[in-house]
Amino acid sequence: MKYAPRKVYIKENGGYEELSYMDFCRRREADQTYLDKLFIPIQGCLLEVVREQYTDFYRDKERWRYLQKLDTKNSLLSLDGFTDSEGNPLDFIADEAADIAETVVNTVMVDRLKAALSLLSDSEQVLIRAIFFEELSEREVGLRLGITQSVVNKRKARILIKLRKIIEN
Repeated sequence: MKYAPRKVYIKENGGYEELSYMDFCRRREADQTYLDKLFIPIQGCLLEVVREQYTDFYRDKERWRYLQKLDTKNSLLSLDGFTDSEGNPLDFIADEAADIAETVVNTVMVDRLKAALSLLSDSEQVLIRAIFFEELSEREVGLRLGITQSVVNKRKARILIKLRKIIEN
């Protein structure tokens, strides 16, 4: 056991008898029937229960652990954590009614960008792909291409200016 409970509650004569943990340990050493009793932890205390309650408690506890593990694995967030200092829920969920004009503009811009990228030289495409699609740092791209980070930065700036001009025309 990781900790010593504050109290232990044992069923006796149709009710519960409260014992200190030290008294419980003494009784358990003196009376072997205490080894067969089942307890669940509740608020820092141990409570004697019947087998069905014991099984249900630990089944629920294991299910909760499993769900927590899934949440962590899948990076899920609970909405319970998004409250202000007074416990009121925050209004942070975006309006899902899509702005059609904005969607059309974004689609057109993506199409223009794809067309503009195909007009770049092979070396320019390699650099842009490494920085923006593979998400490598300028330093990592420089190591890959055998050039310094500052050269990568200057080339990137020139290529972005070139792309902007192609897209705007």
